[in-house]
Amino acid sequence: MGKATREAYGDALRDVGAELKDIVVLDADLSKSTKTNVFAKAHPDRFFNVGIAEQNLMGTAAGLAAAGKIPFVSTFAMFAAGRAFEQVRNSICYPKLNVKIAATHAGLTVGEDGASHQAIEDIALMRSIPNMTVIVPADATEARQAVKFAAEYQGPVYLRLGRSSVPDLFGDSYEFIHGQAVQLDDGSDLTIIATGIMTAPARKAAEELAAQGISARVLNIHTIKPIDKAAIIKAAQDTGAIVTCEEHSIIGGLGSAVAEVIVESTPVPLERVGVLDTFGESGKPDALLVKYKLTAGDIVAAAKRVLSRKSG
Repeated sequence: MGKATREAYGDALRDVGAELKDIVVLDADLSKSTKTNVFAKAHPDRFFNVGIAEQNLMGTAAGLAAAGKIPFVSTFAMFAAGRAFEQVRNSICYPKLNVKIAATHAGLTVGEDGASHQAIEDIALMRSIPNMTVIVPADATEARQAVKFAAEYQGPVYLRLGRSSVPDLFGDSYEFIHGQAVQLDDGSDLTIIATGIMTAPARKAAEELAAQGISARVLNIHTIKPIDKAAIIKAAQDTGAIVTCEEHSIIGGLGSAVAEVIVESTPVPLERVGVLDTFGESGKPDALLVKYKLTAGDIVAAAKRVLSRKSG
């Protein structure tokens, strides 16, 4: 097991902050959990704890961006996307200010903190706002490179990061390219499109399917917005069936984004693996993934369902 993407974020932020002196970091009294404390220790004069005041967190970041700084703001995803939605929309995205929102503890794998802290709507909220870029790294390597990209990109960015450790998927040669899907495995019978922590189970599912004589292409979509339409359309044309996988509600997230692309271009059968329009609950992360049907076995089952609907 590798590192959590929030831990990779903390290390990357410290390093990129040493290169780009205009970077400032703001947190809402959660720096130990969000890992911005790593930056704070290295660059204390550029770190600001605004306290438990997430709306003010976003407003302050907007002001700093308007003054020429590159603010990275962090809190839990539920608070960044939920509690401060109006400020993100009106103070950051409307004027297209250069603010980077690095939200940690997203999804069910927040675990014992329960439904009140398990953001399963944040991708839907953030991708609905004009001018916002939405990135969901699948492992620590991808998270580090996404932080560097966000620091150099001009405009609002939402980085979705997790609490729990995730397997390492990418080596030192990996290159994060904004808006470009990563094909991890090729296949001809269907395509599994995954994001974030669901990318590792997607690959495992492809292995299980291969053992049963089913050939699955696997795409990692790290950039939910702007999404890689060309890769999705090619997958639909080449394989004729798609399964999407996300640690997020099936409403408004990756599955919805993929459905929007294919229905306008290449309609094919689609199955969505995700949280089925329900709240989470307190529990161990792995147990929650099993209960809410976000495992490799659930992806395999979805693959068989979508193949049964495939024509030709």
